[in-house]
Amino acid sequence: MLELKYSNFDFECGTDEAGRGCLAGPVTAAAVILPLSFKNEILNDSKQISHKKRELLKPIIESEAISFAVAHVFQEDIDRINILNASILAMHKSIDLLNKKAEFISVDGNRFKTYKDIPHETIIKGDGKFMNIAAASVLAKTCRDAYMITIHEEFPMYNWKQNKGYPTIEHREAIRKYGITKYHRKSFRLLPEQLTFEF
Repeated sequence: MLELKYSNFDFECGTDEAGRGCLAGPVTAAAVILPLSFKNEILNDSKQISHKKRELLKPIIESEAISFAVAHVFQEDIDRINILNASILAMHKSIDLLNKKAEFISVDGNRFKTYKDIPHETIIKGDGKFMNIAAASVLAKTCRDAYMITIHEEFPMYNWKQNKGYPTIEHREAIRKYGITKYHRKSFRLLPEQLTFEF
């Protein structure tokens, strides 16, 4: 079982993002403060557990967390400020939305910008080490997946309900055949052979 949190602060917030490597749609981040009594046997990095388990965990996290929030940063902003800055912005936005002020922030990964005056620690593979980061990874992933399923209806030929905007062979073939949509990240290399795109 994962450790609950990294620091000695009672109100430590874990934060993580989903969708960083996608060709379309937002990057989505979540922030979660768990109670000191929180326990869960199946909670882990969202990439390590099945869709079914993520969907099972989502309402448990939402009902038991002291506070949680999810925020998107959309493709226009990703293209404008780059994906790293957009990922950090999404984390900041999710922390902004918490209804309980975090005393400490545990961040999945190795890059972050100081948020207000709150101390933080970046933890590589933190979503596989600490429950609050793992919980944030589950909420970010399930929320982003739900959004991609919604916009799939508008452009079903890209099969976002299945690939969630990731660079699968099928997704890239659809870009080759149909071109790009308003949801695609124009600053990304959408096709392996891409040099320039006519916009």
